[in-house]
Amino acid sequence: MTNTTEFRYLGKGRKLIEGLEKITGTAQYVADMQIPGLLHAGVVLSPYAHAKIVSIDTSAARAMPGVAGVFTADDLPTRDRAMNSRHSAVLARERVLFCGQPVVAVVADSEAHARDAVAAVVVEYEPLPVIADMLAALEPDAPVIWPDGLPKDGVDLTAAHAAVDKDGEDVERAPSNLHATNHYRRGDVARGLAEADVVVERTYRTPIVHQAYLEPHASLAIPEPHRGAVTVHTSTQGQFGVRDEVARLLSLPKNKVRVVPMAIGGGFGAKYGLIDPLVAALAVTIRRPVRLVLTRSEDFLTTTPSPATIIELTTGARRDGTITAIKAVITMDNGVFPFTLGGIVSILLGGYYKCENVDISVREVLTHKPQGGAYRAPGAPSATFAIESNIDEMAHLLGIDPMTVRLTSTVETGDLMGNNDPWPNLGLRQCLEALQQHPAWAERHLGPDEGIGIAVGGWPCGMSPAASVCRVDNDGTVRIHVGSVDISGVNSSLVLIAAEILDISPDQVELLQGDTRDGPRAGPSGGSQTTYSVSGAVASAARAARQKLLEVASHHFEASVEDLELKQGAVHVRGLPDRSVSIATLAEESERLRGGPGPIIGEGTAAVSENAPGFVAHLAKVHVDRNTGQVTLKQYVAVQDVGFAMNPTMVYGQIHGGAVQGIGWGLNEAMIYDRYGQLLTGTFMDYSIPAFDSVPDIETVLIQNPAPHGPFGARGIGEPPITAGAAAIANAVRAAVGVRVTELPIRAERVWQALHAEA
Repeated sequence: MTNTTEFRYLGKGRKLIEGLEKITGTAQYVADMQIPGLLHAGVVLSPYAHAKIVSIDTSAARAMPGVAGVFTADDLPTRDRAMNSRHSAVLARERVLFCGQPVVAVVADSEAHARDAVAAVVVEYEPLPVIADMLAALEPDAPVIWPDGLPKDGVDLTAAHAAVDKDGEDVERAPSNLHATNHYRRGDVARGLAEADVVVERTYRTPIVHQAYLEPHASLAIPEPHRGAVTVHTSTQGQFGVRDEVARLLSLPKNKVRVVPMAIGGGFGAKYGLIDPLVAALAVTIRRPVRLVLTRSEDFLTTTPSPATIIELTTGARRDGTITAIKAVITMDNGVFPFTLGGIVSILLGGYYKCENVDISVREVLTHKPQGGAYRAPGAPSATFAIESNIDEMAHLLGIDPMTVRLTSTVETGDLMGNNDPWPNLGLRQCLEALQQHPAWAERHLGPDEGIGIAVGGWPCGMSPAASVCRVDNDGTVRIHVGSVDISGVNSSLVLIAAEILDISPDQVELLQGDTRDGPRAGPSGGSQTTYSVSGAVASAARAARQKLLEVASHHFEASVEDLELKQGAVHVRGLPDRSVSIATLAEESERLRGGPGPIIGEGTAAVSENAPGFVAHLAKVHVDRNTGQVTLKQYVAVQDVGFAMNPTMVYGQIHGGAVQGIGWGLNEAMIYDRYGQLLTGTFMDYSIPAFDSVPDIETVLIQNPAPHGPFGARGIGEPPITAGAAAIANAVRAAVGVRVTELPIRAERVWQALHAEA
């Protein structure tokens, strides 16, 4: 465990640096921007999941008050780009492929006029056969969504989320709705099952789940016709990736696209430039600023939720709880465009427990639904729900304590993931041991129809090279420049790093988030990689600035750098406490000192070579009403290996938020489509998320098992908290009333049906 007493600021809780802006309403979101000459966009979305576009009549819309333009795909500079992802599906051409696909864009002088014009556009469709079910899509006689094959142009955004090898077998095949297969194996699964004293075979289903962020997708583009350029202000998790994709789709050089990340009202993996190419294309075409803010219903219809999965899982164990075999067939509904998460699901499904015999097959399927996308630890809640339910069921059948079974086989550093790569340093065993000693488990108190369930979860975590600049100004302010986007409070930790190294109050540190023109390079804010990747660059830049301060002070005192020390915002001569000079004075001297090191600016880079997985062990206590099947969550404990909590206040907040989302996976959330590909849960009236009064206090326990290569031992913390919630709740229901629910969410009707099926 990292000793926080050695630090003055790191490891101590500190408030969100932009908190005052947010609670007073002065934070600038895209929808708040006031730009002269701004036009407002509206989008006509397809009401069909699959149809031919017969005709588009825009005449009535063009004649309406305030309308500046109405555009189809052929009117925009993106017209010749291959359509193979949600990002590149700017406007539909010839046919629509999912309900909610943008078909026509309208630009007007107000949002109201834009909405009216959208309603006036007349599109004639010829409905075509719809494949809305992933298993139906695999039938031999199923219509092929991409009969000529999917165009091979674009980028793989799954790389933003985990630094692991997700690829399996790359097999050339005739066009079909099965766009990719992977197969991971080791040992002999048949032998492992034969050696087992108990075998559990179950099929688990998880639905499409929306990220349910507070702020819908929003983007504003300002053209610069004289330069042939465009600036995009957007709610995004990664401005550099958005810049590259906008430039590619608009056929512009990257230096002609500037992306400015704005305050972001939640992303959770979903905000990587979905609508920015359309907004930029409209602005460039009409040569005026254009803004598009999706309505909540539009956001549900046209964005990229987490894909549905079917996991057919068989596991075996010996009488002592040793796991002998893991066999799985994973089918993933990726919607109309590929977003391959099967590799990550496999890595976790076969990577939580030591097992010599593993066989995992993955089928990535296309259907007439919106493209699947990332949602906080993408794929992990589904994988965890399946494997942790099976492990728990084996424990019950063997008559062994569920904690003992997990401790018997839990993976440790060097053990294999599902793709047969070894795990880097991890702390899953420490999490389980801490939960084992927690009163909620060690002193279990249960009433009638109450049960306690536990589950582990984890995430490989990502990493990206990053850079930073540290500047000390002559008023004593230290400014840290970064190019990362803060979606989790990470900036409130980065300022502590600079304060710690320079030994100044965090109040003297100002963090400047740059854009693609002036921000140092950083990876996207996804995959729990930002703190892990950017902190090292900030530390390096602060140390470089510190060294320059000492060099200027050596001129000031005519003393050796080795005889100086930096303490509490001033440089002192060792042994002579009265001889000191503030960093403000030193910065001022550096700006006029000839022959010195120059102004106090330090540059830093970091490129960590090995990721640091984050693991959790969660406990849920529930009460089940046998008459209705209603599940009430009574208690929740989240134990997590965070490496080192630089700012515990932010860490606790991340864990609480992620745990609530995991509870949502377990008890509430599902996007339901009918057989025609129509979304039936397209508003918060229909799409249920956890309510404030349905979530108990979440007790958080931090395990500080330092990451060998992480800055100060820190690990990524954002993704792991969501992974174990659904599994822990399912196991608690099993403990309470003896039924195993194998489909999420665990709503009352499913529990009631399971209770009556067992009767």
